Amino acid sequence: MNSNSQSANPDTYSHRLADIVGTAIALLTLTLPIFVIANYSSTSVQNNQQPIMYNIKTSEY
Repeated sequence: MNSNSQSANPDTYSHRLADIVGTAIALLTLTLPIFVIANYSSTSVQNNQQPIMYNIKTSEY
């Protein structure tokens, strides 16, 4: 019975390690694209718009 309990420890450790690695990969997959898009979109956008000015003709009475 002792041999069964000893063999269960490495199996539990490998499952815990797999859970941690899987969680890390999932978090990177979800957050990394957001940071990359935010980084490149803020530097590539240029504000070259000129202000729109309207000439309004007023009639004189």
